Amino acid sequence: MKKIRVLLMVLFAVLFITACGNQGTEEAPPAEEGSTTKENITTEESNEGKPEGTPVETAAPETDYEPAFPEQTRVNAVKTEFDYQTSKIAEGLNSPWGIAVLPDGSFAITEKGGSLGVMSPEGNLSGVIAGFPEVDSRGQGGLLDVKAAPDFAESRMLYFTFSEPSEEGNLTAVAKGRLSDNNTAVENFTVIYRAMPYYESEGHFGSRIALDPEGNLFISTGDRMDSANRRKVQEFDNGHGKILHITPDGNAAGESPIENEEANPEIYSYGHRNVQGLDIHPETGELWASEMGPEGGDELNLILPGRNYGWPLVSYGVEYGGQPVGEGITEMENTEQPVYYWDPVLAPSGMTFYSSDEIPEWKNNLFIGGLRSQHIARIVLEDNRVVGEERFLENEGERFRDVEMGQDGALYSITDNGNLYRIGK
Repeated sequence: MKKIRVLLMVLFAVLFITACGNQGTEEAPPAEEGSTTKENITTEESNEGKPEGTPVETAAPETDYEPAFPEQTRVNAVKTEFDYQTSKIAEGLNSPWGIAVLPDGSFAITEKGGSLGVMSPEGNLSGVIAGFPEVDSRGQGGLLDVKAAPDFAESRMLYFTFSEPSEEGNLTAVAKGRLSDNNTAVENFTVIYRAMPYYESEGHFGSRIALDPEGNLFISTGDRMDSANRRKVQEFDNGHGKILHITPDGNAAGESPIENEEANPEIYSYGHRNVQGLDIHPETGELWASEMGPEGGDELNLILPGRNYGWPLVSYGVEYGGQPVGEGITEMENTEQPVYYWDPVLAPSGMTFYSSDEIPEWKNNLFIGGLRSQHIARIVLEDNRVVGEERFLENEGERFRDVEMGQDGALYSITDNGNLYRIGK
């Protein structure tokens, strides 16, 4: 009997300690629209990770594929020496997806449901901006990326991508519109390009925008998340699974780089699964993309005109059920190898090259928002090879949807939970 009483006392103590440890873990209610919050995060906490000289990734891989060359995956960790600061400067956004830096230092931020807001660097958000058509916001769809035209200070022109619904399904559409002088409306919203054909699916819209030095647009699209539709990414009569190059009016930007006379002239590269990160190197002018793989096999690619990036013929990932993709191979003639891949996945979304002198050791480094991985990845490149990786904000429990460099040389990132983070001086 005495033993039973002792066991009961021990069990009660364990339950009490567990309950106390779980207190305070509920997520705080979102702030009212337009509110500002300043929550500093210590540099030491955000810099937690693996010591330099050891692989940044130590979790078990989801596949047994071997890399094609050294440092194609699981590269060694690096650590920022500069004493930067991190803070959460705003909350209460409604499923933000894209962030565009404006000349005055503010940000245009899209919300997936079909609205736009302008936020100051301090975190003050404008009211809801009107002027958009209906978007298909199911699944991964909605009002997606946004970029300011190079001459925004004069034209106030913004470019958008969104999932456009129709009776035949939906697709990735590209549009432009003028932000009114008082930031209350988008005027003359006009669709300039549609990644045909329409297809009934709730995912893989791709949908990032990058601007070339002439002001033309690179647009990414996805394979539409249906294995029955994957073949289209290897064909040239459609806009699925491609990176497209168009003018501000939606025409092909120059001659087609595809060696096929019947290819749609706007196709710049093909064989992509779902590119949600796209940016141009600030010194070399090269186009880079981060691409979501299946289970394992997320990729970082240097995008060259006319090249085939392999999906679904080759992949470093497997299907979500564990089966191989296609023939289960990672290399094939006339397809490009990823510069880097993640296994387990990063689930890479928006990304940006760091071009400021504010934090010199970050110059020309790439910063990528991670969704499933719940951190921002810093990628150090040398001679178009990855030589180091660092993780930021991995203790916040956030899905980082987009990241951009502000006019002040700091990094700003939006999350699926509706928060805006700042990393910088």
